[in-house]
Order: sequence, then structure tokens, then C-alpha cells
Amino acid sequence: MAAPPAPPAPAPAPAVVELPSTRADYLQNPPPIYPPVSKRMGEQGKVVVRVLIGADGRAQQAEISQSSGFDRLDQAAHKTVLQWRYVPGKRGGVPEAMWFNVPINFVLE
Repeated sequence: MAAPPAPPAPAPAPAVVELPSTRADYLQNPPPIYPPVSKRMGEQGKVVVRVLIGADGRAQQAEISQSSGFDRLDQAAHKTVLQWRYVPGKRGGVPEAMWFNVPINFVLE
């Protein structure tokens, strides 16, 4: 009598993905410069910038994902996130380029 066929091997677990981050204290990312004209005109808002973070932690590309409604604020946020350093995202513990949404809030005090 033949032995029953062996059950199929389980599929490997997907690699754990860690998203990029701006939160590490050592990165020392400066806040965005509030455009002086926007301050005078009372412009405020939240900009979400979609940034491609390379495996080296540097921004490679950026695009406005959500506008504040004010071009000056959007451009200031875009310029800022391209200059920042990031903790790169990782897949299975290995740094890898990943897209990441960075919110920037412009609030007058």
C-alpha cells in the first residue's frame, strides 16, 4: 500500500515591512519655513507630501498628495521634505526605497 502524499509545504510568511520615518531625533530635520507672504495673508493649512525615500534615507522624489489650498504653502512643504533625512523603510530588516506620506501643518500662532 502506498503512503499518502505529503501535505504541501506552508507558504513562507510575507516579509515584515517597516515604513520610513521622520521621527528619529538624530535626523535633526528643520521645520519648513513659513512663507512671509502667507503669514501676512493669514494662509494656513495642512499639506501632505508623498515622498520616495531611498534605502539611504534620502528623499528621491516628492509630489503633493493633498494641497493646503495655497500654492506657497504647498511649495514650501515640497521643498522642505526633499531636504530632510529619513529612517528608510525596511522589508524583512533590509532597507528599501518606499513611498511615504509626510504631513506638514502650517498654523499661525
